[in-house]
Amino acid sequence: MTYTEELLDELNVLMQFDLNSTQEGIKVHSSANPRLTEASERLHNKGVITQADGGYLTQLGIECAEKAQALYRVLS
Repeated sequence: MTYTEELLDELNVLMQFDLNSTQEGIKVHSSANPRLTEASERLHNKGVITQADGGYLTQLGIECAEKAQALYRVLS
């Protein structure tokens, strides 16, 4: 089992969220790298974020972002 480029892109989007405040969302602009806009759309379809272009983390999204950011801290 390996991380695909698509999963890495989704993890990179999750890394953009500030977990210190659930009131802060993100906006993936249409001019952003297409891989990130597609990753954002996939995360929305999976119920991880509230909008296809970012928005806020759902409860599932908070859990995912916490784990993604914790893994990043451990590995870096």
